[in-house]
Amino acid sequence: MDKTTLTVMPIKRAETHNWLLQKHYAKRLPIIIYAFGLYDNLHLIGVCTYGLPPSRHLCIGICGKDYADNVLELNRLVLQNNEKNYASFFVSRTLKMLPDPSIVVSYADTKMGHHGYIYQACNFLYVGLSAARKDPVGFDCTSGKHSRGKWVKGSELVERPRKHRYVYFVGSKKERKKMLNDLNYKIQPYPKGQNENYNAGDKLQVQGVLI
Repeated sequence: MDKTTLTVMPIKRAETHNWLLQKHYAKRLPIIIYAFGLYDNLHLIGVCTYGLPPSRHLCIGICGKDYADNVLELNRLVLQNNEKNYASFFVSRTLKMLPDPSIVVSYADTKMGHHGYIYQACNFLYVGLSAARKDPVGFDCTSGKHSRGKWVKGSELVERPRKHRYVYFVGSKKERKKMLNDLNYKIQPYPKGQNENYNAGDKLQVQGVLI
């Protein structure tokens, strides 16, 4: 990896839309507060976004009410190609550009065969799997499709795949120490296993890293 040709900088949220809608397996836009682009010789080759976690309970639960408003979720990371070390280089640079103090939470989707090796390379703390939950799944007669997450007649509750959860503290040495002391989750050994790549189509260049 030639770091001399790479640049990370803030970008407008609108600049992430094609990447997230066309290349990320979720095919939807999350709530974005901070967006960053990875450039190689001024060509955009990846995007990383941060936003508010969907659960206020999670924001309070990580380090308590004192830090609830400082919690951000790294909710999308999309790279053009799975070049070695590009993802960890990109994420590590974006973390340095977030406000102090911040608590970053992110997830590796077990359903997609991910373990969070990018986060491990960036020294995130692994705090176990997300909570076990169930989603309603049924056949929506109005659309003629199976519906997940919305209750329709004949729905049944199905286990939602759990995700590996990671936490990272941004701030001064004193702030990071306090947040670590206030952490309500148990730090656990990093999960290991064979990662699976995901090709989301050919509207943009083929990419191998999606989380």
